Amino acid sequence: MPSPTEHKSVQSRIIEYATEIGWQYVSQSEAESRRGFDASAASPREKARNASRFFTDTLFEKVKEFNPKFKDNKADLLRLLDLPLPNIHGNRDFLHYLQGEKTFFSQEENREFNLILIDYDNPANNIFEVTEEYYLFNGQYANREDVVFLINGIPVVVIECKNATKDEAIAIGVDQLRRYHRETPELMVPQQLFTATESIGFSYGVTWNTIRRNIFNWKSEEIGNLEAKVKSFCDRQHILDLLKKFILFAEQNEELNKFILRQHQKTAVDKVVERALDPTKTRGLVWHTQGSGKTYTMIKTAELLFKAPQAEKPTILLMIDRNELEDQMLKNLNSVGVNNVQQVESIQDLQRLLKNDYRGIIVSMVHKFRDIPADVNSRKNIYVLIDEAHRTTGGDLGNYLMAAVPNATFIGFTGTPIDKTAYGKGTFKTFGTDDPQGYLHKYSIADSIEDGTTLPLFYGMAPNELLVPKEILEKEFLSLAEAYGVNDIEELNKILERAVNTKNFLKGKERVDKVAEYVAKHYKENVEPLGYKAFLVAVDRPACAMYKKALDKYLPPEYSEVVYTGNHNDPEELKAYHRDARSEKEIRRKFTRPDELPKILIVTEKLLTGFDAPILYAMYLDKPMRDHTLLQAIARVNRPYENEELEMVKPHGFVLDFVGIFENLEKALAFDSDEINAIVKDINLLKQLFQSKMEKDVPPYLELIQHSFNDKDTDNLINHFRDKSKRKEFFKLFKEVEMLYEIISPDKFLRPYIDTYATLSAIYQVVRNAYAKRVQVDREFQRKTNELVQSKIAGTAPHFNNEFFEINEKTIQKIKDSQDNDNTKVINLIKSIEKIADENSDDPFLIGIKERAEAVEENYESRQISTQEALEEIRKLYEQDLKRRKEQAEKGFDDLTFFIYKKMLENEINNAEEITKQIKGEFVNHPNWKTSEKELRELRQAVYFALLAEEDDIDKAANLIDELFNHLFIAFKL
Repeated sequence: MPSPTEHKSVQSRIIEYATEIGWQYVSQSEAESRRGFDASAASPREKARNASRFFTDTLFEKVKEFNPKFKDNKADLLRLLDLPLPNIHGNRDFLHYLQGEKTFFSQEENREFNLILIDYDNPANNIFEVTEEYYLFNGQYANREDVVFLINGIPVVVIECKNATKDEAIAIGVDQLRRYHRETPELMVPQQLFTATESIGFSYGVTWNTIRRNIFNWKSEEIGNLEAKVKSFCDRQHILDLLKKFILFAEQNEELNKFILRQHQKTAVDKVVERALDPTKTRGLVWHTQGSGKTYTMIKTAELLFKAPQAEKPTILLMIDRNELEDQMLKNLNSVGVNNVQQVESIQDLQRLLKNDYRGIIVSMVHKFRDIPADVNSRKNIYVLIDEAHRTTGGDLGNYLMAAVPNATFIGFTGTPIDKTAYGKGTFKTFGTDDPQGYLHKYSIADSIEDGTTLPLFYGMAPNELLVPKEILEKEFLSLAEAYGVNDIEELNKILERAVNTKNFLKGKERVDKVAEYVAKHYKENVEPLGYKAFLVAVDRPACAMYKKALDKYLPPEYSEVVYTGNHNDPEELKAYHRDARSEKEIRRKFTRPDELPKILIVTEKLLTGFDAPILYAMYLDKPMRDHTLLQAIARVNRPYENEELEMVKPHGFVLDFVGIFENLEKALAFDSDEINAIVKDINLLKQLFQSKMEKDVPPYLELIQHSFNDKDTDNLINHFRDKSKRKEFFKLFKEVEMLYEIISPDKFLRPYIDTYATLSAIYQVVRNAYAKRVQVDREFQRKTNELVQSKIAGTAPHFNNEFFEINEKTIQKIKDSQDNDNTKVINLIKSIEKIADENSDDPFLIGIKERAEAVEENYESRQISTQEALEEIRKLYEQDLKRRKEQAEKGFDDLTFFIYKKMLENEINNAEEITKQIKGEFVNHPNWKTSEKELRELRQAVYFALLAEEDDIDKAANLIDELFNHLFIAFKL
């Protein structure tokens, strides 16, 4: 029977499919001739000793065609293209040649011209060729690439092929590509892309970056289908697009790195550029989950928009909402070589750039649009790309922004959209109005985990009960009140209300100490041995300081650092952890490195968004959070991490919850919105209603302000609204106007009303404060009460339930009686099955149950089944195995014998029990059947003859033998 081979099943098929989509096949011998191999030499190495990396005649002909001013000879051209060094820097230089950004000197014109190697505007003008066995000898090493694609005689793509029967075939192929980089780096200088395939999978990446986390699976609709993968990835226009637009070089930590935009990024960039150039649409939302490369997607979009001829030298605003992200964006723009960038230093600077009609990229924080006049620049070719769009355009800032550039196109980028459209607040309402589904492009959490862009998140709960000694607390509080001379019951109630809350409870001294002790133990036992690092997220800045002191009792002080934003009014205990910009930068840098301290960062808000540290594995969460804030925080731990030197490959991220926000975590992870457009209100109708109220109902109240809102106006308002019915009527109007304003915002329509609305809001605040009963709280007494509560609140020690369930008669009831959260039950039950199966690897039934449990886990994590459905599936697995064990015990069979017996029954073999015993005897007589091909053949023959004693149907017996041994091969991983 035929069997697959690397060349027959993969390599030759790739070449066949490539020729079907327009690549011309060049045989190995012809390719070597065109590269200048010495045909008379005796050995392959001697033949290739002085060979070129290019099809030199083709390359020279195309250069002359594309560059009429190029008058040098072929040798001069090859010397020019040999200048790039055999390293990543040389590879970057060569990409610049391929992109037409390098120059040659024309003696005739006495000036430089761009050297054009590829005609991207007219693909048909290029020569697309594919060859195989591409050999290079550099005098020391020789390597031979399986399949190489060339454009105009220049090798740009290499495919490493492997046999589909090999285990870990693609990994072997990637390892060979790494060897090519080490041994024959000259070969890899012009080549920009690589793939590795065994016809089942199809992995791709860029040369000079073969780290596992930067190698991706080319997505198609099904496993296998090599033809579809080759024809889509190697499509000539797709390769041209990748070379021209979607490969990036970036400086990171003083080291040059190379990246390729992945499929979801490339698609998003293309869609945004198309939307920006669409004269009929002005909004769009790119919804890409945290950690999926949103920053580079924005940068590449800005670059391509700026270069697009249809954009006619545009202005591109990159909007950031925090200082640290602004600095990071500027560094990234600089590192990838994007020019024409201006950083906005002030509100005045921004206005000047827009008024002077600056053409290029402007990086600004949205607050610099405050109070900016309307219509500063009304050009249409202004494109506003807004990072973290779920929060950047909140409040009046979005109204100022949209009114200042009224005809611009606004594109929001977010990993965590806010879906409160029914209340007038929502990323979809602001940016999704031009798309029926509410977004231009989406890349979900499930997509990113499937692609390996981000890692799965495992999470557990380590709750601890808060113990409140009510009698002691009340007695000491009243003593404290007497000492401060506070006896007003409403003031006492307000102070208590502020002190007796979750935030204060979480800072109970005894509780903080117990949590810190638990974190230290968990980190030392479960995280540090793996080489990873952790975050401890506290409820606020004082809690961070408390945790630092507590953690230092259980871990060396240098293990942890506190990072938060300081305030000059902070008390001394908080100032102790203030850090200047340089110190904080050094802490961040050291945290990202496995061999440096600190190992734990104690944070509350800072670093929970925008901080990218792939080595971060565990997050100890002691702060109530919800929705997008929670998702952004926990996304810090899902970044892939790989360190070849230390043999570290991060398997997943881990979050341990101390405050019981497990349900919020579930909602955040499951966040989706397929019905966004169903709740978008008719904004135009609301605008008309708002305008009517502002022009007809509001002016009489504004007339009450006659002195630029000084104390006389305050007195006048108090007097005017002395009548309760007047207050009620005014309050009703204000709430209606406020609701409409919030729903419409952000919108340039509101710009003329901002000042008026601000005055109306101030009137409301004055009147409300004047007629609401006010309680003046003594601040020092409040602080002492907070301290009292914190000193008296205790807590039980945290307990993380990592229990394994044994399979026995009591298991099912134990599952039902367990007090754990159902999500925790699912996780622990599946872990139990895996553990038991691994410990009983000779039981084929348990191996099968483990596989079914893993399938349940996969469906559960991808949200194809609910928690209850998962529990029911696992319960059935336990019950089935319990039933099997009872029957097996009654028969007195061991695991393998009973497995064979069940197969006999399923196939209706007569005298199944007797046949099973005979077959079992044959297994005993052939103890080395798992490792010896000879014994395996003898065993199969013996089992076959035993079956034929009772079964006349030869085909049925043969099929049963195949089925039985296939199951055993899978079970025993043979």
